[in-house]
Amino acid sequence: MLNMAEGVQRLGALAESPVVATVARAFADAGFDLAIVGGPVRDALLGRETNDLDFTTDARPDDILRIVTPISTAQWDIGRAFGTIGARVAGEQVEITTFRADSYDGTTRKPTVEFGDTLEGDLARRDFTVNAMALRVPGRSLVDPTGGVEDLVRGILRTPADPRVSFGDDPLRMLRGARFSAQLAFDVDPETLDAIAQLRGTISIVSPERIQSELVRLLQTDDPVRGIRILVETGLIDEFLPEIPALRLEVDEHHHHKDVYEHSLTVLQQAIELERERHPDTAPDVPLRLAALLHDIGKPATRRLEPGGGVTFHHHDVKGSRLARKRLQALRFDSDTTDSVVQLVEQHLRFFGYAEGAWTDSAVRRYVRDAGPELERLHILTRADVTTRNRRKAARLRSAYDDIERRIAELAEQEQLDAMRPALDGNRIQEVLGIRPGREVGEAYRFLLELRLDEGVLDEDEAERRLRAWWAARG
Repeated sequence: MLNMAEGVQRLGALAESPVVATVARAFADAGFDLAIVGGPVRDALLGRETNDLDFTTDARPDDILRIVTPISTAQWDIGRAFGTIGARVAGEQVEITTFRADSYDGTTRKPTVEFGDTLEGDLARRDFTVNAMALRVPGRSLVDPTGGVEDLVRGILRTPADPRVSFGDDPLRMLRGARFSAQLAFDVDPETLDAIAQLRGTISIVSPERIQSELVRLLQTDDPVRGIRILVETGLIDEFLPEIPALRLEVDEHHHHKDVYEHSLTVLQQAIELERERHPDTAPDVPLRLAALLHDIGKPATRRLEPGGGVTFHHHDVKGSRLARKRLQALRFDSDTTDSVVQLVEQHLRFFGYAEGAWTDSAVRRYVRDAGPELERLHILTRADVTTRNRRKAARLRSAYDDIERRIAELAEQEQLDAMRPALDGNRIQEVLGIRPGREVGEAYRFLLELRLDEGVLDEDEAERRLRAWWAARG
């Protein structure tokens, strides 16, 4: 809940910060208006941490650059065409943009850049009222022409103008609405939600890279489930990630199974809780969160209704990994993220065989080898995937996973399991067998690796003896 008295104090503290005071004084001395705008003002009022500082001014880009150069250690003008100059002042990064009064053609997100003359006009063209407030500096007057403070108090996201006009100008704002709802724990105004549902198809003019960026920022929030529900309920997510709403499988009275959509959201939520518990001081793990959201997307395609009321999803892990790769590539995710998510989706069922019966040490080693660098994420995802309401079953699965993690730790301590290499490398194999580089060296290496997995660490002499015996047996 917004406390206005405390919010005003925080705005005052923001205005008095060294970087703001320095920039404000320079622009005032040059005869130009200056205001902190958007997120920093919103977050100061809410008592949230303020990161990068955004300013707006009636100065044109050439004037901005001239004013900031003497007070900054670095400047960049990559956004000059849009009126933005960046600088590093008092050790902090700032961006200063000329008042804007852009217009859009309705077919692309690229506006016809037009500089404006008033702060109020600049604010009116922004995405949501809570982001359309400004603090004039150094005078410290709050400018709020669209009711942003009232919406902060109500916890509501609303566009400054008719939402159909706002989203028609820039469809990415619809996705940003879901992200801000998750980030701020705000509801979206009903009229704004209706406009998203009506205009969802216009997101097609937004590049996959920009959609991916907003999706990542949504997943990095404390409660991405809130935003995902908005995307599903409005139908917007059908336009770029249709596998998620497809999880809402029909359940008839004869065939009972979990609501896969709700299960997936619960897994995402539980994965985030485990992530914070196990790694409290690290940044949000986007590949893990993507894998939690997507881990069951193979179920709709593999669903089979069995006689007697059963439901099966055979090989949904394999099908899901293929779907995940295709979708993440379409959204232009980098290869490392894509590979991590695909591997986690494909391997998320592996553990459940362990829960049904103890594995040999060899099987545990293979589990670790197959998971590779994704082992810790797989630990979290597998634990999060337990959503049963049967307390006895849940406790049994938790106990089983505690046991496999204990055994992995013990084996790692005993055998340096992380290295997972045989005693002889390719060069030594060639020397022992007297062969040249080629297919046979690879076969010999795989033989030694299987020995390593089955029997643990072998010293070099024993490895050579076993290798020679294997080679002789091949004739």
